[in-house]
Amino acid sequence: MGAEGNMGTEGGFDGAKVALFLGDKLAVILRDDLPGLSFAGHWDLPGGGRERLETPFECVARECEEELGLVLRQHNMVWSRAFNNAVTGKGNVWFFVAKLPVDAVEQVRFGSEGQRWTMMSTQGYLSHPKAVPAFQGRLRMWMEV
Repeated sequence: MGAEGNMGTEGGFDGAKVALFLGDKLAVILRDDLPGLSFAGHWDLPGGGRERLETPFECVARECEEELGLVLRQHNMVWSRAFNNAVTGKGNVWFFVAKLPVDAVEQVRFGSEGQRWTMMSTQGYLSHPKAVPAFQGRLRMWMEV
């Protein structure tokens, strides 16, 4: 984990996302295609909004379990960083990169948010025209570290 990452212990933030590698591929979720939803019908990463007094890690771990049925532990995290919230223009959001073994694919239990999930190569996500642009940039940033 880079020096800028502290596993998300900061107090003020809005939510957290994770580029979750199962083996060498990313777990991605196709967002619902609803009017008014930001990036409707785009490929998203697991994560979401903060609840109560969660830390960024607690937030992303809870969201990952709700959305994919996968349990993240601190030792699965390889990078983290806070970013300005591009959607609201104020506040912070956290971006994590985590790795689980490839056989974790067998444990995925898709939740109720989104249309479906799939595994995607890193390059596939980075070049996909329907990937959430901010997450493409953050993933590239981590790759350059």
